[in-house]
Amino acid sequence: GSEDPPTAVNITWSSINFKTILQWQPKPSGYFYTVEIHGQTSDVKRKCIQISETECDVTDALRNVKETYTAHILSVKPAEMDNFEEPPFEVSEKFTPYSQTVIGKPEIKDYSQKGSKLNVVFKDPLTPYTFPNGSFMSIQDIFQHDLEYKLYYWKDQSSGKKDVTTKSHNFEISVDSGKNYCFYVQGIIPSRRENRYGLESRVLCTSVGRNILDEYGTEVFIILAVIAVAVITLAIVLPVVLCKRKKAKKARAVREKELLNGV
Repeated sequence: GSEDPPTAVNITWSSINFKTILQWQPKPSGYFYTVEIHGQTSDVKRKCIQISETECDVTDALRNVKETYTAHILSVKPAEMDNFEEPPFEVSEKFTPYSQTVIGKPEIKDYSQKGSKLNVVFKDPLTPYTFPNGSFMSIQDIFQHDLEYKLYYWKDQSSGKKDVTTKSHNFEISVDSGKNYCFYVQGIIPSRRENRYGLESRVLCTSVGRNILDEYGTEVFIILAVIAVAVITLAIVLPVVLCKRKKAKKARAVREKELLNGV
């Protein structure tokens, strides 16, 4: 006859590289939460049983990544834990890991620029799922040919950006010899309607023939020019000043000598 506890609200799925966290509100007081994962064709899996937190890592329950799931978040009172009646619950939006997980940042392993060729080698992000031998699957292992990568590149200190696409793990592109380039890599799933573009890798730049003017631009040139003008001016002015002082000193000595002879 006691009042039912509140049910969860604002239920959200958060998933990067197939690591999936379920979150909701509010914080429980006097009751607990239990999470049930319901697949379209798989058995119900219980996760995070009788917890007082408002999030649950459900990655292990979503191994069939192409299946569509819903989460039932049960609000369970301590006195009803042994009760066979179903506690109140709220149902999440549907979630399909294969089409909704966010593609994480690729890791750039190596890059080099020799002449007019820029080579970039990168590595797939890993997932929490493993092969039978215990090694972690990469997102490429799961997505196979659905996954491709783009390399975005541009001349250092320029805004004109170009891109090329590959399904392998390296790029080789033609660039202007002797010019430095910046670039980053991003995973893409072209078949997706949403979350098509993954997170961008860090931006890196080559340093072929880079000198201080390339590094700091016109500011250094202006400073060096000011210093050069100051040095030239000093070289001209200083001898004149010294010469005038020498003449004045000589004239003063002559006057002093004349005054002494007059006495």
